[in-house]
Amino acid sequence: MVVKQRWVKMNAVSALLYVAAFSMTLCWYMEVSATKTAPNIVFILVDDFGFRDVGFHGSTVIKTPTLDRLAYGGVRLDNYYVQPMCTPTRSQLLSGRYQIHTGLQHGVVRPCQQNGLPEEMPTLANMLHDAGYATHMVGKWHIGYYREQLLPTRRGFDSFFGFLNGRAEHFSHAMCIDLGRPLRMWEFKEYMSNDTDEKYVKRELCGVDLRSDETAAVNYSGQYSTHLFTQKAVDVIKSHARKQDAKPLFLYLAYQALHFPLQVPETYTKPYASVKDENRRTYAGMATCMDEGVLNVTVALEESGLWNNTILIFSSDGGGDVTLGGNNWPLRGWRRSLWEGGIRAVGFVHSPLIERGGTVNTGLIHVSDWFPTLLGLAGRDTAGLNVDGFDVWQSISNGGPSPRKELLHNIDPLMPKHGSRLNISKFDNRVRAAIRVGNWKLITGNPFPGGWIAPPEETGNYSSIPDPSPKSKNVWLFNIGNDPNEETDLFESHRDIAVGMLDRLAEYEVTAVPVRYPANDLRCDPKYHNGFWGPWAHMKHFPGVGKASSPHNTSFRRLIYSVVFPFLLSIKYVLPSASVFNP
Repeated sequence: MVVKQRWVKMNAVSALLYVAAFSMTLCWYMEVSATKTAPNIVFILVDDFGFRDVGFHGSTVIKTPTLDRLAYGGVRLDNYYVQPMCTPTRSQLLSGRYQIHTGLQHGVVRPCQQNGLPEEMPTLANMLHDAGYATHMVGKWHIGYYREQLLPTRRGFDSFFGFLNGRAEHFSHAMCIDLGRPLRMWEFKEYMSNDTDEKYVKRELCGVDLRSDETAAVNYSGQYSTHLFTQKAVDVIKSHARKQDAKPLFLYLAYQALHFPLQVPETYTKPYASVKDENRRTYAGMATCMDEGVLNVTVALEESGLWNNTILIFSSDGGGDVTLGGNNWPLRGWRRSLWEGGIRAVGFVHSPLIERGGTVNTGLIHVSDWFPTLLGLAGRDTAGLNVDGFDVWQSISNGGPSPRKELLHNIDPLMPKHGSRLNISKFDNRVRAAIRVGNWKLITGNPFPGGWIAPPEETGNYSSIPDPSPKSKNVWLFNIGNDPNEETDLFESHRDIAVGMLDRLAEYEVTAVPVRYPANDLRCDPKYHNGFWGPWAHMKHFPGVGKASSPHNTSFRRLIYSVVFPFLLSIKYVLPSASVFNP
């Protein structure tokens, strides 16, 4: 009887082990099967690319044959939006959340700020990695790195090569910033004895901004960033193909072109010798070089046997800067603005997997939509993540309606309020904000300059028009469906619609998290990090100085700079011969 019971127990244990083993094998098989059918995803993001500066948007001078071929053979996104600047677009791409839900509502992440996309928010790379993808990034990061936990390889990427900040030199990969500071007490005498009105001491921080995974990348000086990033992307593709494993590839290639500084090898500007404006000429060369880079990436995908199962997405990160060679004609405004020229993007999707090639998608799509869309392609969803994006794949691939019906462009409470309050809604119309509901678009506060700038090489055909809005104006309403260039303000004639949209902004405002835009932390100085930009929050003190401090951090110093310093300055002008300044 004892033997029989023991035999029964042993058989029960064996059965449980068998079931467990079978379940693990089934799960493994299902995962491998899923990754075998999941598409490769290549996302190419370019910097400050003007809406007009691509052939399929009407450029008659700048040559982009690769982008034109891919766009015309794929799905052109004709109602596609990003943010006006670098960090906001990148943070929403990788998190699927509006700026008001990440704390990055204001400006960009500065090199010396303890700031970045919050660690607790999973990135697109995190989610795709968990779905079985090999994840790699090449190019510009710009969503924070003050802690090592914020580096790309800690945010879901298997590898990273590129810039951590937003504007490195394209050849030397160095970046310098000036963190001017107020004068200190012992410098007052020198200041008061001068006729200059300088109120700060220049503090320039310089270093190389190039990383390979988590270490400084050396021996690359002189290599043009677009060439370098293209080659690294090609290397990732070839290496992935050689491994021949079951994992699909996610490659995020974020060129710094066409962001300033305007630099490009001379061979790319020669075709534009007839362009008189030097900035425009250099910018055009940068665009052509970037176009060539995209060609080389697609060739590598084809030669590696990956192309037929790849979805390629191309997007700009904001409008072109008309003061630095870019152009967004016929749209209103430019980079950093909430006008269409600052946020309506150059975008398309190309893939052999799309049957509807050669079409134009007019559905409303936002950069935050890529997060759930690409996860959907990987067989995953966004349950429990509280994202603001929508899965728009059916709209792109099948031409169906977009699930997105409205879009919050932003609410920036740190931007100085502009104009007078109308008191027609709970939302303060002096605050810089913009929202889209259907075809209606509302802008409040200071959206930045909003003129229409003609392409410099086409001034014979088009004429630039300055911003017609009074300086004190702070509310605009447009029907973008009928008026994509924002020429006719309908606020007065459709005030009821405007009030409803202001109320919608108030509803969004309630859900916003506090803005993070901290003061500079001088531990970031590359001189403390072997001449490279990199994480610094781990430093307890400045080397050789003692406990870390910032000239702006202590209450005493704030008192000195906000009260004593202005008082002494006033004395200088009221009593210029006072002996305290002339001992």
